[in-house]
Amino acid sequence: MDAFEPLRDLEFPASVVVVNPVDAVATYGHPREVYEWASVTKLVSTYAVLIATDRGLVSLDDEVGPAGATLRHLLAHASGLPFEKHSPLQPVGKRRIYSNTGIVEAAQHTEKAVGVPFAQWVEATVLDPLGMGTAELFGAASHEMRGSAVDLAEFARALLNGLLLEPETFAEATAPVFPDLSGVVPGYGRQDPCLWGLGFEIRGEKEPHWTGNNNSPRTFGHFGWAGSFLWVDPKIHLAAVFLGERPFSEVHMEVWPDLSDRITAAYAALD
Repeated sequence: MDAFEPLRDLEFPASVVVVNPVDAVATYGHPREVYEWASVTKLVSTYAVLIATDRGLVSLDDEVGPAGATLRHLLAHASGLPFEKHSPLQPVGKRRIYSNTGIVEAAQHTEKAVGVPFAQWVEATVLDPLGMGTAELFGAASHEMRGSAVDLAEFARALLNGLLLEPETFAEATAPVFPDLSGVVPGYGRQDPCLWGLGFEIRGEKEPHWTGNNNSPRTFGHFGWAGSFLWVDPKIHLAAVFLGERPFSEVHMEVWPDLSDRITAAYAALD
């Protein structure tokens, strides 16, 4: 099976890297080309926040955001905050509302606690330890990182191995938090339940979805409107990242699930 066959007819450049816990097992395109990551940024930003919790600088129970909300609510998109504005749309913990604002407020809270700019904290705690030399947070913690597929794949490989976080923290981040909440996955409609961890979307039984039909329900990750994704499937010990030149569109919705299914079929057995 040609895992990358769905990409042959794309009318724009794209890069893919597939990794197992040890190394990269396949690449496509020009994986050292730098692209914007859009909301895949949330994964790295969340990781930096969680490192601060492990170091005792912040707590997931800190009161942040709307009255009654905590850092945990912000990272799990359960604070009631809308996509961009600061006035809650729902009471805390009632619905999964995907929110850039919530992630930005979580980053700002962490920045105050650690005493350095959040971008500097991300670099020191995530990017430098993982050798992600092309990656940079150049703006909002919710959606403004860029870097190569090779570097994003290094982060994905760290996720496969649970690196940089305490095991209990990593487990909470990558499993459903407030699991009964319904909500909307941008671009894919209402999901009930709409499973999310801390920063990480959890596949569960969502349909339609941007991952493959054969990805396990435990698969976690994120996609971005820059036409980017990162998924980690812990059941088969495999992860994949996709970066490209075109913003998210119907082409991505068509290609990504097929690509993911081909990747899982072709490379899971190599682990």
